[in-house]
Amino acid sequence: MKLAVQEQLLPGRTLQEKFAFAVDAGFDAIELRGKGDFHFAGRLTELKRALADGVVMPTVCVDMPHFIGDFDPAKRKDAIQQLRSQLTVIAELGGIGVMTPASWGQFSRRLPPFEPPRSPEEDREVLAEALGVLGEHAQRNGVLIMLEPLNRYENHMVNTLAEAVSYCAMDSIRVVGDTYHMNIEEDDPCRSLIEAAPYIAHMQISESNRNQPGTGHIDWGAQLATLDAVGYDGYLALECRLRGEPEIVLPQTAAFVRKFL
Repeated sequence: MKLAVQEQLLPGRTLQEKFAFAVDAGFDAIELRGKGDFHFAGRLTELKRALADGVVMPTVCVDMPHFIGDFDPAKRKDAIQQLRSQLTVIAELGGIGVMTPASWGQFSRRLPPFEPPRSPEEDREVLAEALGVLGEHAQRNGVLIMLEPLNRYENHMVNTLAEAVSYCAMDSIRVVGDTYHMNIEEDDPCRSLIEAAPYIAHMQISESNRNQPGTGHIDWGAQLATLDAVGYDGYLALECRLRGEPEIVLPQTAAFVRKFL
């Protein structure tokens, strides 16, 4: 397994500077963030220059104000168009793919009014349709669209790895595991990783408290050993808040995680 770190966590003005720091700190790659309004496509020249300079950028984490599961059809359509564009860009960079949740911050059954304006059946229809479009586009471009389950307080539609796996209707649709969300939603994170293993294309890591690994109570030894046992050889991408300055925290975090690899 290899370590990546999201670009916004890294000090430096350019991707080249950020990557140099990341490598010195013990990471292997940078995970990019894909904003809306075709901002990511607007970075293509910057990204190609970084690639030519040896920066490793295998994945994109969506960073938009609305998502493919939005209640508003116009916002859903825009999210699909944005993700299609991001898939095209990451394919040009020779990357793995783009990840997205069904939605984020749109609705929670744990907060009033408790019942969303769309039925579970309608939720599934909307998501399956969007992922079908994106899966076909990803397949044509030789990359993956990866669905990330979020916890029940951030998204009411897809909360567990098993739920995400149920949407993998083609080989170009795969699943992202996130240790923070798994800590909330999975009854047995290790068993869930084993059961979802054939569909897991990427992992994001952070602690039970959403800070860097080593500051909470996640059993890193067990979960990383499980990933190794099922043959996962992809990236572990750091997506978290940093408790401390990045110049100090990031090298410590890479060293902490590598103890279990």
